[in-house]
Order: sequence, then C-alpha cells, then structure tokens
Amino acid sequence: MSKETSEWLNNNVLIGFTDKRGHAWHYRASAQGSEPNHYAGAIPVTDVQRRLFHWTAEPEPVLVAGKFGLRRVPNKQAITASDTGDVLGIFADGYTVHQYQEWLLDKVGTILDDGLSIGSAGLLRDRRQAWVSVEVPENITTPEGVEFRPNLVACTSHDGSLATTYKRTVTNVVCDNTMSAGLREYGQQFKVKHSKNGKFRIVEARDALAMVHTVAEEFAAEVKALCETTVTDQAWHAFLDAHTPMPEEKGRARTTATNERAALNRLWNTDNRVSPWRGTAWGVVQAINTYTHHEAIVRNASRAERNMSRAVDGKADALDQDTVTTLGKVLASV
Repeated sequence: MSKETSEWLNNNVLIGFTDKRGHAWHYRASAQGSEPNHYAGAIPVTDVQRRLFHWTAEPEPVLVAGKFGLRRVPNKQAITASDTGDVLGIFADGYTVHQYQEWLLDKVGTILDDGLSIGSAGLLRDRRQAWVSVEVPENITTPEGVEFRPNLVACTSHDGSLATTYKRTVTNVVCDNTMSAGLREYGQQFKVKHSKNGKFRIVEARDALAMVHTVAEEFAAEVKALCETTVTDQAWHAFLDAHTPMPEEKGRARTTATNERAALNRLWNTDNRVSPWRGTAWGVVQAINTYTHHEAIVRNASRAERNMSRAVDGKADALDQDTVTTLGKVLASV
C-alpha cells in the first residue's frame, strides 16, 4: 500500500464499534492526522457530516478553450466539489446529483425509522464515491461459532460509477470481511438512478430491504445450512478444479493458478479464519472470501481500497453467491 493511499484511508474512512470488531485491518495509527478515525462505539452522525460530508457536489457549465476563446459545450454539465472545485464527473444535462448528506444519512434514517448507529463511513476515488454502513450494536455468534455483524450499506457516487444503492450485507468479524447477506441468492437491495425520473420511494425501499435487524436471522440460517453440508476431501479438490482450473501449458497462468490453489489449501487446512469449518460448505465460502480479501493479487489499487470498493459496488456479494453456486454443482456431480 502506498503512503498516500494509507493516509487517505486513515483520514477519509471512519470505523466504528471497534470494541466489538477490533481495528480495521488497514488501520495505521501513523497515517492518521490529529483525530483518530476509529471509534469504540457508534460513529456520531455529526462526525460523518463534519469530517466527510461537509461539502456538496455542484453542477457547473463545461467550457472548451480554443482559438475562438472559451465556448460552452451544450447539453453538458461538470459536477464539481464546492470546497476545492475539483471536477468529479462530466454528464449530460439530465444527470441529477445525489448529495452524500441527503442520500446516505437523511434517507437511511427514514428507511430505518430509528436513530442511526453508524458502523463505518468513507470516501473513495478522491471523493467520487461514498458510503455509510448502519449496524446493530452487538456482534451475533451462531451455534456453529460464526461471529458476524449485520449491516445496511448505503452508497452513491458523483462520477457515474454507482447508482445510489441501499443493500443488506454482513461483516464477518473473524477476518473483517464483507459477505453477502444472502449466500444462496442475490441479497435485497434498492437502487435509485441519477436521473430526473429517479425517485426515492420510502415504502418500496422498506419493502425491498425489510429492516437491517432481519439480516441476523436469515444469515444465521444460511450459515447453519452450509455448516451442515459436508464437503469431503474429494469434493474440495473437485471444487478447486472448478473454481481455479489448472492450465495444461506452462506459463504465467499456470503459475498463478498453482499459487492460488496452494493458498486456498493452506487456508482450508491450517488457517484459523477457515480451518475450524473445514469439511463443510461454509468452510469453502470462508476460504474463497478470505483469500480474495487478504491474499489475491491486487492491481491498480491498494488492497484495502479494493476491498472497500468491492463492498460498495456489489462484487463482494457476487463472490459469495458464485462460490455457493459452483460448490452446489460440484457436490451434485461427485
């Protein structure tokens, strides 16, 4: 991780409930400024407003400089930061800004119809993306020994990379990983496009998301079912063949596959984030999720930034669901 990225994450990402979850794994005390970014309990809403969302995104005209001077580009607008003037994105006139304060704090409170308990909040891509995660105060531990925290994640962007999205996810405490709330099917989410026709309808949002508190019961049932599904050594090796096939020809691809399979076998057999559930379908999900979060090759970003982006853009959900799907096909054939 570069120094700049470490400083960014430790000053533009806030982590709460550390008494329950510990420090985020990207935590660097030396990279923080005068004010720590970790909180023992919930992050105060006022701190999110003051430290992250104290500015707004403002539409400005798009101009072209040429031999005829400055000329305005018709039907285009630039979205700029009110405090620095940085250009966050350029869009057609129909693009509608979703301010972070309104869409990630005010509307989340409306969905939950309760006081906010913010577990994390942050800015990514030079403030072009943002998220807020609302969590229950206490960790939940299943009879199978899986400790987790249910979340409602709200995210949006000013660069066109994300529709405003509200979705239910889970934080796996043992490895500080984001996991899908619905491991067997795509979890509940509600999206609003950045357009004049994009409307926030509270009844639809509540129906789509239910309440964050319902995640605990549903996720615990998923864990129970997966822990009760046996994965023999033969099935594990067949899963590896399906998930990370070994190329026949020597070369970079074969080396990469060999290294990945070796890492997955080590996690499966000896790593305490995975091995307690060795021999079960939950162990398989945990192995793939942990490898992807902590050991897989990362390009063009730091690992911490990549993991946060995956949690925001939905790739973390797809990872777990694809793992369960692949495993199901393997178990049906062995």
